[in-house]
Amino acid sequence: MLTLRQIEVIRAIMVTGSIAGAAKLLNVSAPGLSRLMKYTEDSLGIRLFDRRAGRFVPTSQARNIFDLLDVVHRKIDDLQSAVAGLGRGQSQELCIASVPSIANVMVPRTVARLRQRFPDLGLDLNILKIEEAIDYLLLGRGELVAISSRFDHPLIEFEPLASGRLLCIVPETSPLAIKDKITPQEMSEYPLIGINPKDPYGAVMAAMFTDNHVDYQMNIKARFGTTVCSLVAAGLGIAIIDEFTVAHGVVRGLKSIEIDADSIFHTFIAYRKDLPLSVYAEHFRSLLRQEMNSVSSLKSPEKKTKRRNGRS
Repeated sequence: MLTLRQIEVIRAIMVTGSIAGAAKLLNVSAPGLSRLMKYTEDSLGIRLFDRRAGRFVPTSQARNIFDLLDVVHRKIDDLQSAVAGLGRGQSQELCIASVPSIANVMVPRTVARLRQRFPDLGLDLNILKIEEAIDYLLLGRGELVAISSRFDHPLIEFEPLASGRLLCIVPETSPLAIKDKITPQEMSEYPLIGINPKDPYGAVMAAMFTDNHVDYQMNIKARFGTTVCSLVAAGLGIAIIDEFTVAHGVVRGLKSIEIDADSIFHTFIAYRKDLPLSVYAEHFRSLLRQEMNSVSSLKSPEKKTKRRNGRS
């Protein structure tokens, strides 16, 4: 049996006509190739080349073997090209989804880093409501969902992604913009634009006021963080929003203020338990976790506080 290395060496000698030429082509030492060639001929029991004035000429009985070797070598080249293509994501597509709060800033930055590793990878990105995530995974529409809550499901794994805090956002022109920290009591004195208390972030927001025995009213409710930010920028009130939505200062005209209350929330990566993740999905998961933890106000040990039990 010929090894792939022996096939490569025989072809290199056939192409160059000499041991020295083959060694240069393969970037190895000539004595090593000479020994391998002698071992190969001894193992096969046939002479593959005639030595004529320092040249290696294929023997008549070995010519048909060289034709087959050339076919094998081309197939190996095709295989190597295909493997290299997989390493770049060529002819592959990663389908992933995210809730809006993570999709607005964190996902695009993660995708940019993912494309550096897999420049030819195709991507199909979806923005989903929480209740749409299960069907998205179970119907095979995508591999991963970045989500802001978790629940028990026999086929879905919820893996911790990152934790963060809710922030109070106000217009830059607001008198509150000079503050670095704000209490639930102070926020209750202004028109409040909020998220539905039934949503994960909305539940954390509502608990901040309830735990501090503060009554509040939401004059305007909005489902998505980008809408909330636009309403605040329009001067319609202040709002409570997750820190990932406003990370890197992408929303202009607003000031983010730390809230003097327990405002911790948790996010997750959801995927099918019964299906293996592609290498592209695994890499995206890792990069997204890095990206979110890099901006989380909880990333430093001294900033961590006790997490609210049972609340996502």
